[in-house]
Amino acid sequence: MSAEDLEKYETEMELTLYKEYRDIVSQFSYVVETERRFYLANSVDVAPRNAEGEIYFEVRMSDAWVWDMYRPARFVKNVRVLTFKDVNIEELDKPDLRLPEDEQFGR
Repeated sequence: MSAEDLEKYETEMELTLYKEYRDIVSQFSYVVETERRFYLANSVDVAPRNAEGEIYFEVRMSDAWVWDMYRPARFVKNVRVLTFKDVNIEELDKPDLRLPEDEQFGR
């Protein structure tokens, strides 16, 4: 496999991953970013820990999706991440359920 073929394959995998993300993001409540991964999750708990004077974070997520094109399965029931780096957690906006307007039903 040439370098060009490999680059084309990785580009196609990234596009597939982005499309999957776009299709499923509305099913999740949180976006979680760590130094190594990007997650979508419905439950997140972050706890600071201290080991011999070093502070690190334990991040637990459930009902999660992992942005990683090399994983065979991106949906994960439970995730536990230990990191000395920053953790960013954002709650996703859930727009209210919108019903179609009457004109769409010929009324």
